[in-house]
Amino acid sequence: MTRTLLLAALLTVSSAASGIVIRHDVDDAKYRIPASEFPALVDMPGEGHGVLIDPQWVITAAHTIPAHSKLEQIVVNGVSRSVERVVTHPGYKTLPHELIEQAKATGDAMLIVVVLATSDDVALIKLKQPVADVAPVALYKDGKEFGQIAEIVGKGATGNGALGHDPAGPNRTELRHAFNTITSAHDRWLCYVFDEPPAALPLEGVLGNGDSGGPVLIQNEGQRALAGLASWKFVHGHVMTARPGRYGQISCNVRLSHYREWIDGVISGRPQAVVRNER
Repeated sequence: MTRTLLLAALLTVSSAASGIVIRHDVDDAKYRIPASEFPALVDMPGEGHGVLIDPQWVITAAHTIPAHSKLEQIVVNGVSRSVERVVTHPGYKTLPHELIEQAKATGDAMLIVVVLATSDDVALIKLKQPVADVAPVALYKDGKEFGQIAEIVGKGATGNGALGHDPAGPNRTELRHAFNTITSAHDRWLCYVFDEPPAALPLEGVLGNGDSGGPVLIQNEGQRALAGLASWKFVHGHVMTARPGRYGQISCNVRLSHYREWIDGVISGRPQAVVRNER
């Protein structure tokens, strides 16, 4: 029986889930971009990303935040920046340990998918000093993501759609971008499918382990706008043996238009913006 599997490096050594996995028939050099192409990309410690959306604020997937230590530094445009505080969405859920152990024992990760699908995997990071050398990226607020072409950017694990990528890493590689068509957008999530050629876009790709928190960008009036954050993906097969990054897999991303009020409230400091899990 085919099982639906969430593979976001949740069951192994990595805390940051799902550097871009590319088409097998396109030269990797066509996917690579210099850091200057998207300087607002943030490197979290070790792996994972965020995006600068305000001179003093970064947004990321909540699961990229270290669970057992204080986040003190992140890197923006190659420069280490000091963190003042982290605000995690109150609806973020960590995975119960027993579910992880059950999935590892049986290969069935369906209940992990259920938990993650109902979680608000988003966090804001306030920097001690505003960033003066990088322009923040505007949020996409129209809520019309379905059917649009999205650009994804990251330094995580790489491979190609025919073979996938090694789930054991490395999870920080060279900076790449790729494109995909958003196939669903509702409530917390926007998702896309890694299509196999000839149905694929010329530079079609999918997130890899280590890309979590990285941007999903949509063109809005000629400018990139931040529509989502890489979060998790479906992989078919046994949780311990399936290979991520193959054609047909579905990537789900935090849909930021759903969180507009929360984001604006935290950044502005409005009293009605209730937060918890603050580090």
